[in-house]
Amino acid sequence: MQETWRWFGPQDTVTLENIVQAGASGVVTSLHHIGTGAAWPLADVKQRKAEIEAAGLHWSVVESIPLHNDIKTRSGDYQRYIANYQESLRHVGAAGIEVVCYNFMPVVDWTRTNLMYELPNASRALRFEMTDFVAYDVYMLERENAAADYAPELLQRASERFAAMNEEQRALLERNIIAGLPGGEGSYDRAGIRDAIAQFIAMGTERMRDNLFQFLAEVVPVAEAAGVRLCIHPDDPPFSLFGLPRVVSTAADARALLAAVPSPSNGLTLCAGSFGARGDNDLIAMAREFGPDIHFVHLRNVRRESDGSFYESEHLDGDNDMVGLIEALLDEESRRQREGRSDGIPMRPDHGHLMGDEIGRDGVNPGYSFGGRLKGLAELRGVMHTLETLRSRNPD
Repeated sequence: MQETWRWFGPQDTVTLENIVQAGASGVVTSLHHIGTGAAWPLADVKQRKAEIEAAGLHWSVVESIPLHNDIKTRSGDYQRYIANYQESLRHVGAAGIEVVCYNFMPVVDWTRTNLMYELPNASRALRFEMTDFVAYDVYMLERENAAADYAPELLQRASERFAAMNEEQRALLERNIIAGLPGGEGSYDRAGIRDAIAQFIAMGTERMRDNLFQFLAEVVPVAEAAGVRLCIHPDDPPFSLFGLPRVVSTAADARALLAAVPSPSNGLTLCAGSFGARGDNDLIAMAREFGPDIHFVHLRNVRRESDGSFYESEHLDGDNDMVGLIEALLDEESRRQREGRSDGIPMRPDHGHLMGDEIGRDGVNPGYSFGGRLKGLAELRGVMHTLETLRSRNPD
């Protein structure tokens, strides 16, 4: 697998030179200066690509061209936004970039409640704490009928937790949940998020799924013609938040999506941390079943808790079998080579612990520190190297 690195552009505290030092050969990035829904100009795509290549790197994956909420609801100005998306795909393909990762999460993108969860070794991890989330949803956001979505014992814990928070803690929790995390599609104020949530709840899961499939029917032929492979990122976390519909959380969801618009340009981003936050998602089985349609991989591990809470653990020390998953993905790459396919599977070390002198440093994106991802990439590289060496010594 090609080793890649998420980069947030020239303003990122992690530079292209740092990425080269980390040993990655590919970059995963976006045009963050272009607003959600606007078409990407070809000149801007080429300029960003030239910057990356000048550092000796390859722009391997676009992550992402964000989808405007009007596309997800098929309301408002959605037809213009889809036309803009199609134009962006044409320009990305014209620049020679072959993979575009995107997501179809409603309202909130990837969500965490604690961005500085302290581990026993004093490094910091990202955490989703269910009690804190419910405390925000029911007692701070005061979403209509929110309490009906939670068990009585969880509501009781959330009530006690909310009562124990001071104003500063409540404000921090709200910022973490709705202010927008790196790579997300923007932020809301409290009134705005209530309105957006209500719109998606009224739409429901099946209509949301149908809207995704209609979107794919409109953009996949354009991606095919442009030489671009689309790969959807799973819901993160892979269960309902705020009562919202979720349509990319399970193997069944992935199966339905691939069957809806069969095409080499309609595929998956296998995010181990997102799918793996559910104990009923068998990542190795998913890698083997969906292998031909996996165009990109995020390797990240989590420690799950019984109420749905989780934190992002060491890359090789969590509830997901990372060695088994990598082995399945290497098997898929070998199968592709036997078939004569030229596309490998780019991977990136997804997120990383905040450690060392990056703790307290301004400008470090949550989850995207240099040291934590460097450590993760080194560990994952070691697994890949070991498995490939064993494979070469025992080819049968």
